[in-house]
Amino acid sequence: MEIPATKRIDLVDCIRGFAVCGIIMIHFQEHMNFISLPEPNALDKAIESIIFFLGASKMYGIFALLFGFSCYIQHHNQEKRGNDFRLRFAWRMVLLFLWGLLDLVFYNGDILCTYAAVGLLLIPFVKASDKVVLIAAAILFCQPVELVQIIGGAINPDFKALDLGLGKFWGMVMAPQAQGGFFDVAAANLKVGLQINFGWALEHGRLTQTYCLFLLGMYLGRKRLFLDEKNNLQFWTKAIVIAFVAGILIYPLETSLPKLIESRTVSASLGTLLTAWRNFCMMAFYVSALFILYYKTDFHKCIQPLACIGKISLTDYLIQSIVGGFLFYNWGLGLYRTCGLGYSFLMSVAFLVLLYFFCKWWTSHHRRGPLEEIWSRLTFIGAKK
Repeated sequence: MEIPATKRIDLVDCIRGFAVCGIIMIHFQEHMNFISLPEPNALDKAIESIIFFLGASKMYGIFALLFGFSCYIQHHNQEKRGNDFRLRFAWRMVLLFLWGLLDLVFYNGDILCTYAAVGLLLIPFVKASDKVVLIAAAILFCQPVELVQIIGGAINPDFKALDLGLGKFWGMVMAPQAQGGFFDVAAANLKVGLQINFGWALEHGRLTQTYCLFLLGMYLGRKRLFLDEKNNLQFWTKAIVIAFVAGILIYPLETSLPKLIESRTVSASLGTLLTAWRNFCMMAFYVSALFILYYKTDFHKCIQPLACIGKISLTDYLIQSIVGGFLFYNWGLGLYRTCGLGYSFLMSVAFLVLLYFFCKWWTSHHRRGPLEEIWSRLTFIGAKK
């Protein structure tokens, strides 16, 4: 039995909505990548610690996993119609890159351009076997860049970790955020934003982890693991147990082991690797828990409202960049000067409430979000109907 070509999976929209909410909370804590704050009090520090421990890099992980899943669904649906979607998917990634450039105008932490570039690397795996997909994902999961640096640093004390010199670029975008107008921010972001995002992702293992999660999402789609059927509950029950135990074991190693190593290169690279693994475990725990809660408990009634947010996640992402920039940067209200972490958290909650009502209203009248509709139409421009 195959997934019908036009069917959406509500659980996937709920999980995506969950990730969007987490991403927005983190971005508001960071003042949209402009971490300039009043002196934090004890409550501010507690809120920051909780939000970053629970959400940072895990929500992007979920987003990446579901991106790979969506890639599979798109290819699968077109294949059922007798179409090879690979070339059109490449065009779709070009369009996503353009959406990313639009986002970059407002927010220098954009991920859409990164997703578009890495998304192109999924194309060779569309027709690959499950075994090949899993082997590639396993290699990427091991963080090959960090492993090379760990081995190199262990063999040669003078071996240096990858350093792309991003500090100068950060200075170029932070100055207009603090003092400039909108066009100053936009110009700086477009000039060096891509260098910042791709460079940071490469230095911190985010590129390889994103690629890994794209492939795993594709695999989950192939195996229909987001549907309530067969032995899927057993799979996700095992996944949540393994993720929990592995996360518990990795965390003390992450916080202590790098400190015991003399080589700065080995210490930093090992810390990056262990952090990536711990974030992966927490991400897997969240996804597994949401599957179990949604399909097997009455808690699905509490999760279901997230679906409307998840259905128009591209639109959500652009809205939060525009609103967040207006709230925190100098070209808008400039709240970075006075808004501490506690108030930033409350603002993110208020924004999410408003976003929910907008998404609920929009999805009750439209099949897709406004940006999703444009993206879809441009994806299939020139296609035979």
